[in-house]
Amino acid sequence: MKKASVYSAIFGPISGCIFFMAMFVATAASAQTRGTVDVVKDPRIDTLAARRAGLKGGGPTAAIYSTTGYGYRVQIYNGSSRKEAYDVQARFNEDHQGIRTYVSYVEPNYKVRVGDFRTRMEAEKLLQELKGKFTSLFIIPGKINPPKIATGND
Repeated sequence: MKKASVYSAIFGPISGCIFFMAMFVATAASAQTRGTVDVVKDPRIDTLAARRAGLKGGGPTAAIYSTTGYGYRVQIYNGSSRKEAYDVQARFNEDHQGIRTYVSYVEPNYKVRVGDFRTRMEAEKLLQELKGKFTSLFIIPGKINPPKIATGND
């Protein structure tokens, strides 16, 4: 008799837990039904989208916004000598004064990159022109600065 009361004391709560778990799983499985999604958006989003489309179309402000972004630069030097990097930059600036140059340092190398070209064809044209003057020439895609805008008061 003593054994029966021990078993019922142990298995009674366990069987109760198993029963409630089975009921919960059955209820959760039946709750997976298809529904609808309502999208609530701010009406100002449509205004911004129309404004952006207008900027791409033309106008005085379109020139400012459309020139920023990604493009290409020509890398003319990559090495560990800081002095040589600035010498290469000075030598390039003597021959090409209208083109911007950028010196960057990514440990352990200095890199000299030139130009802000929107298309790869423009960068390729400069690369062909520089062949023979510089040894390691590469076209590097990346973020570029916008070209200088001439503001004339006519």
